[in-house]
Amino acid sequence: MARQPTATRGDMPMLGLGTWENDDPTQCAESVTTALEMGYRHVDTAQIYRNEAAVGEGIAAAAVDRADVFLATKVWIDRLAPADVAASTRESLSKLGVDAVDLLYVHWPADAYDPAETLPAFAELRDDGLVDRIGVSNFEPEHLDAATEALGETPFANQVELHPLLRQERLREYADANGIELVAYSPLARGAVFDDPTVAEIAAKHGVSAAQVSLAWLRESGVTAIPKATGAAHLRDNLASLDLDLDDADVAAIDGIDRTDRRVDPEFAPWN
Repeated sequence: MARQPTATRGDMPMLGLGTWENDDPTQCAESVTTALEMGYRHVDTAQIYRNEAAVGEGIAAAAVDRADVFLATKVWIDRLAPADVAASTRESLSKLGVDAVDLLYVHWPADAYDPAETLPAFAELRDDGLVDRIGVSNFEPEHLDAATEALGETPFANQVELHPLLRQERLREYADANGIELVAYSPLARGAVFDDPTVAEIAAKHGVSAAQVSLAWLRESGVTAIPKATGAAHLRDNLASLDLDLDDADVAAIDGIDRTDRRVDPEFAPWN
């Protein structure tokens, strides 16, 4: 059996379940329940995923105490004005069927986002006990600087696309220097890591899947991963990455992959 997901700062398990594009309500609820009963303790969703109700149903149906589940959601870009932050977050809590979430993210620094207006609204929700931690997503260092100034503290986490084909060295260095947790979405590069020869060679060396190698590399790098999976086999395979210990040569080989393969690149992204 795989080890329990290792906790990082604030008891956020380093392996979670991502639910992006898991928008069939029955499948989403079932995959959340299956994951939790298999040993996952971190579930990630967002308002724009339109599956918060199904995620909540899956959590409620699992034979796992809510207090043992690290639950995160994100406020969409058109709801980042202060009044909309408050109203939409309460709506999210209602859909999820919970009194509070462990982590609330700004989904992107775009559209209605204004650090001086948006982030104090997040802090007020935390003061009211509806949110335990404040996070951001898809932020570059300059956006993190502005967020820190607006909050008077660093955000707890920054969720970004991060995988062996997009290693985000600059953001990793910033996070390490400032005590910010990095959370990797699309940690398997939406399947592209399966075709990378370096990852494949390391997987063959250890007799494991390319997915396990990618997730273990993220963990070795101090990054939390939230791979999406729906079926029990993929959920189990991802969880088994917690039993894989890469050696220094493995990590160095992945760190040396000469690719920059971004899979999520909307026109409003801050790097565009």
